[in-house]
Amino acid sequence: MLRRIAHTIRGLSADSVEQAKSGHPGMPLGAADIAAVLYSEALKHDPSCPHWLDRDRFILSAGHASMLLYSVLHLTGYDLPMSELKRFRQLGSKTAGHPEYGLTPGVETTTGPLGQGFANAVGMAIAERMLAARYNRPGFEIFDHYTYVLAGDGCMMEGITSEAASLAGHLKLDRLIVFYDDNGITIEGGTDLAFSESVPDRFRAYGWHVVEIDGHDIDAIRGAIKEAKECTDKPSLISARTTIAWGSPTLAGSHKSHGAPLGQEEIAGLKKALGLPSEPFTVTDDVREYFTERQKEWRADHERWNTMFEEWSAKYPELRRSLDAALAGEIPEDFESMISTFEEGTKIASRNSSGKILQQVAKAIPYLAGGSADLAPSTKTYLDGEGVIQADDFSGRNIHFGIREHAMAAICNGISLHGGIRPYCSTFLVFVDYMKHAVRLSALMKQPVIYVLTHDSVYVGEDGPTHEPIEQTESLRIIPNCRVFRPADANETRLAWIEAIKRKDGPTCLVLTRQDLPTIAADRVPRDGFAKGGYVLKKETSDKPDLVLVAAGSEVSLCMETAEMLEADGVQVRVVSMPSRELFMSQDKEYRESVLTSAPKVAVEIGVGDGWYQIAGTDGLVYSLQRFGESGPGEQVAALLGFTADALRKAIKDKFGL
Repeated sequence: MLRRIAHTIRGLSADSVEQAKSGHPGMPLGAADIAAVLYSEALKHDPSCPHWLDRDRFILSAGHASMLLYSVLHLTGYDLPMSELKRFRQLGSKTAGHPEYGLTPGVETTTGPLGQGFANAVGMAIAERMLAARYNRPGFEIFDHYTYVLAGDGCMMEGITSEAASLAGHLKLDRLIVFYDDNGITIEGGTDLAFSESVPDRFRAYGWHVVEIDGHDIDAIRGAIKEAKECTDKPSLISARTTIAWGSPTLAGSHKSHGAPLGQEEIAGLKKALGLPSEPFTVTDDVREYFTERQKEWRADHERWNTMFEEWSAKYPELRRSLDAALAGEIPEDFESMISTFEEGTKIASRNSSGKILQQVAKAIPYLAGGSADLAPSTKTYLDGEGVIQADDFSGRNIHFGIREHAMAAICNGISLHGGIRPYCSTFLVFVDYMKHAVRLSALMKQPVIYVLTHDSVYVGEDGPTHEPIEQTESLRIIPNCRVFRPADANETRLAWIEAIKRKDGPTCLVLTRQDLPTIAADRVPRDGFAKGGYVLKKETSDKPDLVLVAAGSEVSLCMETAEMLEADGVQVRVVSMPSRELFMSQDKEYRESVLTSAPKVAVEIGVGDGWYQIAGTDGLVYSLQRFGESGPGEQVAALLGFTADALRKAIKDKFGL
């Protein structure tokens, strides 16, 4: 029967790609036996309830093989009718070219960029162990599920996979089982063109349990899964040697089958060889009947878990309330009052004020957890007294990601997707380039990951231009649905954290300074104005300003100093703090005009300034930095590059003839 199911997956995949005249049939045909065993026998799941809390997760890291996943989701009974398979890759269908989270029932994460799904799965496996440590009690294994991955040669070549696999081995994530579809083919030809290492040996070096099998042998696949589950101190890699486009008469084993339809003649030969009906999109009665019976068994398993869950809830009501709050992302009603303000007249770097705020946030939000890429002492992101997750103890809330920025961000996506833990992670702003694709996927999947990015400008100083971010803040602002806050002081940093915690539909980036910033009085930072992305910090003394200075972060205090100098020259100046420009630009026209007025505008940023022309317009002045920095004390570097009140005042007077 499993062989029949595998062949049915092959037929449906080939038909869908052919009808779309677009797609990747090679891997679905080659890995169909693996999918058949996983979804028919191995996975703990209930297609009638795709969000069952203790379901096994399956991640198709090689997202181009999406028809493999759609075929098996359809067969097993998820809400994915045959009509959707017939609309593969068509506008508005539930069968997009690559799996998309939130679009298709049974799809656990958006995949396609190779290696991202692998790292997401590591995050899910971490979340499962963290939740088990918090909520399981003797006789009540509320969290006891596996995370399965199907990855290909492309995933194995991407560096993010190496980063994530290394951490998974260190943490001994024994409920993580990865199938490596070792078909020896990439788009350009055989993997021997550029990839000759032993992947099994590499994973053994990472501390993984490795099984090598024939990926078309049903019994070998079954046995490998059983062996992986019996290994209780390591994650498992099942290296499955397969043939791409297995069963295809002339294209099996060829790179030509990777990313193009097989053609009707080839499909006819495939179906004849496999004993499949020639009619497209056909599922035989015996396969349908098999899954009808399996669905009853899966629902019964789910009901048994539900019974245990209700018994656990009755015995441990506080744990149940805690879990419900974590899953819902509940925030205490008095949350904002739990986060202290800072006194005017003090000076503190926003990374330091963020660190103080984070300790209070963590006490208010017990399901918040995270860490840094080996930079917690600098990014101030270690939760005091909360313990560290390690292989023998997942009860802590601090995660040491190691120097693995790309995997760190993708792992946090996986933790967030799993549910029950709200993740944050941190590094220096300049290194966000290493993690950009994962940040983009946070935004695409609407995952509320919090990114704490410190050392935000040339004020980093002595570490020099390699560590001084110039274009990074702007590159984050242009990612759709990615909210960026660059706070001007400690009290704005407080509100930035509050907004980040409240957000549930996408990531938030907190861009913070290394150098001290003067603290603005808390009552001068309006809650509503900050939440709208920008507000009037200093109002002109007359009815109408001659000039409006606009900035974010450390440049706000520079604008305040410059405004005093200009007012001494008789110029009426308004200063606007704009911690989130894209959020400000999303406000209605009336609010934006009330803040900015019709006066000439100067936008100031110690980084690339292209996006600030939205504020200043072509007639205004964008005072920015269009070059890399220098190595030296931060204040001296900034002065050399023209970021002093004297230099800004002169540029303004020259521009506007004041």
